[in-house]
Amino acid sequence: MRKEIIELLKKENKLSDEAINELQDINIHDFSDIIKEIGQQPTEHIKASEISKDLDTKWAGRNLYIFDEVKSTNTVAKFLAKNGAENGTVVISERQTDARGRSGKAWASPIGGIWLSLIVKPNVDYSKLPMITIGTGVAVAKAIERTGIKSAEIKWPNDIIIHDKKVCGILTEAVTTFNTIDSVIIGVGIDANIDIEDFPQELQDGTTTLSDELGRKEDENVLIRMFLEEFEKIGETFNDGDYESILKDWRKRSYSVGKIVEVREPFNKNYDAYVVGIGKEGALIVEKIDGTLEKVISGECIIKK
Repeated sequence: MRKEIIELLKKENKLSDEAINELQDINIHDFSDIIKEIGQQPTEHIKASEISKDLDTKWAGRNLYIFDEVKSTNTVAKFLAKNGAENGTVVISERQTDARGRSGKAWASPIGGIWLSLIVKPNVDYSKLPMITIGTGVAVAKAIERTGIKSAEIKWPNDIIIHDKKVCGILTEAVTTFNTIDSVIIGVGIDANIDIEDFPQELQDGTTTLSDELGRKEDENVLIRMFLEEFEKIGETFNDGDYESILKDWRKRSYSVGKIVEVREPFNKNYDAYVVGIGKEGALIVEKIDGTLEKVISGECIIKK
């Protein structure tokens, strides 16, 4: 049965949860060879050779796994991380059929977008995880600006905004053993060359794409390459402990600061507040109606005005 699944994967370049479960018991060396063979076939739009060409990184994107279709690149990346994937490994898919964003919300992933997950292995504790999301947002924004977009703004904690519309989302998840962080999976979804009509109706008004903003299609391979380059720079800064440099870049692009928001925290703790700034470890600082300051570490901030 396992052999049949492997042959099917090679033929269709797809990786489902069922296939992952079936592959769980394979010897790690055999597994690595199988996944490498399955995940390094070029798709219609995304090609490892094009991403790697002129890629100016030491570790980010040096191992690429590319699929036509997966349920979720984060799910595949978690599986790879648990089976010895190296720091900087990237999983990319032309489409996702069951991707999830923050709080388990469905993540629309039609063809034409960039759907990738990056595996990193930082030596950090849980308190530093928000800074990884903050840094990723800065890296995505800088990559988008390299395409010719004048200003890509960052809405705390995980959205990239162009002209008041969302163009990218980020989902960061930790892979742990007991209380130790073994790796962090960073899911990035960029609406690159998608027709707005391909999104669910309820998302269309608040969504934009790079092709709409630029008036032309952007080469997905080049954009992925630019993101990986920007991410590695941020990663090196992060590893050096220079969080303030990352926060400075974030503040320059902040879409949230100065706005009235509805803060939605876990356990139905919702309230309106004014966004003052961002703390030194990535928490959003807001002023509540009674004048008290609050750190928002997790949750969501809905822009009201």
